Order: sequence, then C-alpha cells, then structure tokens
Amino acid sequence: MDFILDGIIKAFYLLFTFDDETYFAIKTTLYSSSISIVIALILGMPLGFCLGHYEFKGRKFLKLISDTGLAIPTVAVGLILYAILSNRGPLGNLGLLFTMKAVIIGQICLSLPIVVSLTASAIENMDKKHKLLIRSYHLKGFREILTVLYEARFSLLVVLATAYGRIVAEVGVAMMVGGNIKWHTRTITTAISLETNKGQFAMGIALAMVLIGIAFLVNLAIYQLRRFDR
Repeated sequence: MDFILDGIIKAFYLLFTFDDETYFAIKTTLYSSSISIVIALILGMPLGFCLGHYEFKGRKFLKLISDTGLAIPTVAVGLILYAILSNRGPLGNLGLLFTMKAVIIGQICLSLPIVVSLTASAIENMDKKHKLLIRSYHLKGFREILTVLYEARFSLLVVLATAYGRIVAEVGVAMMVGGNIKWHTRTITTAISLETNKGQFAMGIALAMVLIGIAFLVNLAIYQLRRFDR
C-alpha cells in the first residue's frame, strides 16, 4: 500500500508543479483528439445522416459495415495502419509513421464508425411525431436537412461526446503508429502504460487521474444531453 500512497502524493506534486513531461502528454492527447474528432464529424455526420434519413439500395449493408467497425479492436486498427504507413506499405513514402499525423489518422479511423453509426441511429430513431411534423412542412433539400439536424441536435451532441471519449482513452493505435516517442507522440494513455512498466507510478497515477477526470466530464456531458433529449 505504501507505494500506492507514495505514488498518489507524487502525482499531486507533478500536477500542481506543472511538470513538463506530464503536461506535454496531456497537451498531446487533447491536441490530437480535438483535431481527430473535428475531421471525423465532418466526414462521418453526412454519411450517418444519409444512412439514417434516406432509403436507398444497399443502405442496410452499408450500415452493417459501419456497425462492424464499432467492434474492431484498436490494436487491429493499429496493425492495419502500421502496415499501410510503414516503409514497405503503400503510403510508406509519405513518412507518416511515428508522427503526430499518424496518431491523428488512427484516432479518425477509430472514431469514424462511431460517428457514422450513432448519427444514423439518432436520425433513424427520431420521435415519429417530429418526423411527421417535419414532413408536414413540405421542406425540400438543404432546409429539410437542417430541420432534421436541429430536431436531433441533442442526440448528435451525444454522438460527439461518445466518439471523443473513445479516442481520448484509446491506447492501441497511439502506441503502434505513434511510437510513444517522448516530447513528440506520447499521449496520456501511452505514457501511463510506459511509466507503469518502468515502475514509475507517480506520473502514471497523475495521468490516470487526468484521464479519469476527462472521462467523467465527457460522461457528465452525455448524461446532461440525454436529459435534455427526453
């Protein structure tokens, strides 16, 4: 027990003295996750909207593929990306492996199926009264899309919070394609893994406390948004 208490005390010391290495991992995580979620929303929400709102041939198959993406382990995503970005891969000449860009690409790959599937479900499962009301307006084109998005706004914010929470807490992809390089690609989760293996619990506990805090805030946001949605 002593080493745990000692680790917690040192963790508070690292946080309150603004330890450079600790805060670099936090900054890297927030930076890469924020860019990733913006790109994933730009790409994923239109796709999810089409899957949830329109009827067309192959819609169910595409939704099945998107839903399958939710269950793929992060290490599998990391392995595929590693093969693509390595020197022997098709994109090896771009020199992306073990860079922040590779971490961001990996996080986009993880969050994109979440954004697409949950957006499609949110649009598809909208209250029938809302759907009938929107149809009664006889809106067309972009105005119809904006009206549907406005009615589903709280559910879509839940999608955002869920996807963001997923990529902030992931470790497999960041470790495999980012390389966990100090002062370059080291995130909160990869730093926790490294420091724990080294027996340096203080920084691991400090970063875990920050990660738990972020997870709590994300889940608090989801809880509050779901209350508004009811």
